[in-house]
Amino acid sequence: MFNTGLLIIKNSISGNYKQMDYTTNLKIKDWAVEDRPREKMVSKGADSLSDAELVALLIGSGSREETAVELAKRILNSVDNNLNELGKLNLEDLKEFNGVGEAKAISIAGALELGKRRKLAEVIHRQKISSSIDVFERFAPKLQDLTHEEFWVVYLNRANKVIFENRISKGGVAGTVIDVKIILKAALERKIASSLILCHNHPSGNINPSKADIQITNKLKDAAKLLDLQVLDHLIIGEDNYFSFADEGYL
Repeated sequence: MFNTGLLIIKNSISGNYKQMDYTTNLKIKDWAVEDRPREKMVSKGADSLSDAELVALLIGSGSREETAVELAKRILNSVDNNLNELGKLNLEDLKEFNGVGEAKAISIAGALELGKRRKLAEVIHRQKISSSIDVFERFAPKLQDLTHEEFWVVYLNRANKVIFENRISKGGVAGTVIDVKIILKAALERKIASSLILCHNHPSGNINPSKADIQITNKLKDAAKLLDLQVLDHLIIGEDNYFSFADEGYL
């Protein structure tokens, strides 16, 4: 007698009751008002929403089979609920999920990219480099999610304030080509540069320096010394950590 296929739902605003077929999924509009992501954000603030609810706002709508929140949970589960891993998915990866078309994939990828740029913008204003963590915070948003290697150099004045930074090369998964002459020429062109910091990423996540990393660091250190320049550090950036040549006594 209880298997009627009906569920009694109370409207939290009007107090009225209505019958719903529980054999189909409830849509978000049928949830209690205070549980709907948009209304919850308005009444309680963005920090009250779970990661899945925030992604659901980007998705906008679900399908007949699942709500936007359920779809968001499925996407997050695929990356072990790790937002850093989610940020590595490209448009084609996102479109692999049933219910995610190009428009929804663009919304998710665009929001994650905006988050990276916000973090980067906050770091860029911290002009003075005082430690290896300052360098890591400056470059992690640029390098930690890449699937290829990039080699960057930061040029500093005598007060250890950043004059400019320059991407020297872009390579493949296993390495990239570094030209010592290009690095030092850029320093000489900006006559107030007195020191430099090297930085590159390891897409594998292994932050231990290779033999080639050690060789190029020593080569640059010796060449820079001839021009009265100093190599202060060389950072290798992994997924969420780094190796500092200076901190580990290699410089």
